[in-house]
Amino acid sequence: MALLNFYGAIQQVTGSCYLIESRDGSRVLLECGMHQGYRDADERNRAAFPFDPGSLNAVVISHAHLDHSGLLPRLAAEGYRGPIYATVATCELMELMLLDAAHIQEHDTEWENKWRARVGKDPITPIYATADAERALELRRPLNYGARHEVAPGVRVTYHDAGHILGSSIVELEVDDHHLTRHLVFSGDLGNNCSPLMHDPSILSRADAVMLESTYGDRDHRCTPDTLDELAEILQQAHRDGGNVLIPAFAVGRTQDLIYHLGRFYQQGRLPQQAVFLDSPMAIRANAIYNRYIDQFNPEDRAALHAKGVKRIEEWLPILRCTPSPEDSMAINRIKSGAIIIAGSGMCTGGRIVHHFKHNIWRQECHLVFPGFQAKGTLGRAIVDGANSIKVLHQRFAVKAKVHTLGGFSAHAGQSELIDWVKHFDHRPELYLVHGELEKMLILQQVIKQRLDWTATIPEPGEQVVL
Repeated sequence: MALLNFYGAIQQVTGSCYLIESRDGSRVLLECGMHQGYRDADERNRAAFPFDPGSLNAVVISHAHLDHSGLLPRLAAEGYRGPIYATVATCELMELMLLDAAHIQEHDTEWENKWRARVGKDPITPIYATADAERALELRRPLNYGARHEVAPGVRVTYHDAGHILGSSIVELEVDDHHLTRHLVFSGDLGNNCSPLMHDPSILSRADAVMLESTYGDRDHRCTPDTLDELAEILQQAHRDGGNVLIPAFAVGRTQDLIYHLGRFYQQGRLPQQAVFLDSPMAIRANAIYNRYIDQFNPEDRAALHAKGVKRIEEWLPILRCTPSPEDSMAINRIKSGAIIIAGSGMCTGGRIVHHFKHNIWRQECHLVFPGFQAKGTLGRAIVDGANSIKVLHQRFAVKAKVHTLGGFSAHAGQSELIDWVKHFDHRPELYLVHGELEKMLILQQVIKQRLDWTATIPEPGEQVVL
């Protein structure tokens, strides 16, 4: 029998990891993501894999975000030597993200060990090093959308556009089982139909089992025009208040969306700020990759860029200033008003945004804009939930800034979009909800039953089912 094992992103948002085993012995790992945000995230990322990495025939990755690909270096360090399949653009973005993650871990570990030495604690080691990331990257095997490819004996994969970020995919797996073929479809992260630049998620209709993400299973997003009007008003108010605007953003996906929308504001005369700083080396490098794939943007936005003669998305926003070096980043802190600062990380778990908190979040005239989901346990979630003070860089700061949450910018499908996508499957395949917090899954499960009369299962961590 063909088996599906649920190892990660089960009743939580991060750490995607699933193992498919064919009757004939093929073992294919679907996703190898990091746990992020939760208090025990570091412990989980260091825990032994629930399988032998050396026994795997192949690894299949849906997209480059670290919660889907971030433990690939550990997998390689512990003996995996097979191919890692992903779309062409995802292979490029993975190089950017995995090397950056390794660098951050090495740097943060060095910084942490200096502090631990001063207080008499034992040193720690990074989850993985740059050499491990490089070893994993050597195993990449790029595939085009729509190309059916045998990744292991009796297991074939086809990638379909998920519309989430550049290169993101819905993963269709065919697994031979005796004289039958079992079809498993994993939604990956489905895009929001209102997101700029990306296509709408591809529609599939055939499956024996479907794994559906449920990040926003409890609600729909606001429509884009309303969200953009709200952002424009926030920017106007920040201008009147005389403060800066801080925007924590994911380097891949969210940042490019923001540049596109702010560029629209600039051209429409709706952007009062004098400068927009992109203070994220990884986002700056991600922009270069996006620029190479402009032909994959959706036709409407691609035409708008071409009409202005834009060949690089940075050209869409003329007042954008990129600050790749630490010195460039520190210089921003001399600016007390009139700036928009886009910096990583998206959930404020590290990166340069925390340094800008140090200089701005205690100022009443500052405006802090969250354009996306903040997972439980993250600093971003604590701020959104109303924290009066936060601790960053071993110091505590009052939260006096005005905090705004704009769900309409999410790169994830909302509840109705999830249901609209999954309803196209014929013959009611087995439906499993993954990649979401339990309370959101329970709401989505109930709504699917009400609207489609279809029972969705919420797997338990480590559960194994027959395909």
